[in-house]
Amino acid sequence: MCTAITLNGNNNYFGRNLDLDFSYGEQVIITPAEYEFKFRKEKAIKNHKSLIGVGIVANDYPLYFDAINEDGLGMAGLNFPGNAYYSDALENDKDNITPFEFIPWILGQCSDVNEARNLVEKINLINLSFSEQLPLAGLHWLIADREKSIVVEVTKSGVHIYDNPEFNYQMYNLNKYRNLSINTPQNTFSDSVDLKVDGTGFGGIGLPGDVSPESRFVRAAFSKLNSSKGTTLEEDITQFFHILGTVEQIKGVNKTESGKEEYTVYSNCYDLDNKTLYYTTYE
Repeated sequence: MCTAITLNGNNNYFGRNLDLDFSYGEQVIITPAEYEFKFRKEKAIKNHKSLIGVGIVANDYPLYFDAINEDGLGMAGLNFPGNAYYSDALENDKDNITPFEFIPWILGQCSDVNEARNLVEKINLINLSFSEQLPLAGLHWLIADREKSIVVEVTKSGVHIYDNPEFNYQMYNLNKYRNLSINTPQNTFSDSVDLKVDGTGFGGIGLPGDVSPESRFVRAAFSKLNSSKGTTLEEDITQFFHILGTVEQIKGVNKTESGKEEYTVYSNCYDLDNKTLYYTTYE
């Protein structure tokens, strides 16, 4: 499970939590513009936009989990188990790209979300792993620039692009929490009972505290949409990490079916204006 958010403050920010039950040995990766990106079924790109992000390097090839390019366009792959679908067939009128190539394919060529959308519409994501040791994960992707964001999901019914982003189920689920407030609630229990509060935060009673995807979405949305804007870039970045911290997982509170402990391996924040990466790791 993972969480990704955008935030508009003094600058514009994009980042995520990576939640897994193990670490790949992630590292910061910088890909210069002259590095030749080779693709399994498409022509190599010899001159492209430079990238910085987090991932691993295998056989001298950068496998990005998330990244931004020199124009401030960001992209992150997030877990989408049981829903992602990759084609076994090539399509002549499409760009046949593997999921592990998707981030450099988009960020290497696009300057903003509009350009990314146009390229995504031509995509055929193919079922081709990097290697036997590095099989494909079921993913969907958040793509963001300084003004807007989209989510890309590829399922059996095709490529779906959601604006800014409006997940039908998650947005519908938020209806259950319309009573939440940052303010102290008024007594609506009964006019005949004089009820008092003995502290603050009672407007948030009902905010889910578990680590299921639905609950983390609600908690992240509530925290982000009600968070105070900082007066400096440093305050913005600190606030960004605090928002991600509301859905952070610590070791021991969530065991997978295999018995392993899922936890937040790292959290990061990209300043899309200054093209700067900030990150923290669990350790």
